Amino acid sequence: MSSADDTAIAILAWLANEPELLSRFLALTGTDPAALRSAVGEPGFMGGLVGFLMEHEPTLMAFCAATGTSPEDVVRAHHAFSGPRDFEEN
Repeated sequence: MSSADDTAIAILAWLANEPELLSRFLALTGTDPAALRSAVGEPGFMGGLVGFLMEHEPTLMAFCAATGTSPEDVVRAHHAFSGPRDFEEN
């Protein structure tokens, strides 16, 4: 298991203790609560977990504070799942 996978699993574990955020994640992704167990390990789902934090800095910082994870670790996991973003001007 990669460190990106470990980060995504840590995010899911943290969300499990944050019912409002978990509900929001499920609503945004269209994931059924019953499907969570089978979705773990799928790159798209794992990337979605990391992306959920990357889209909202206060949530990212709350996760980092609660788990002792550095924001840079989350960014690295995000890059592992979605690739680095290169913003070039045309």
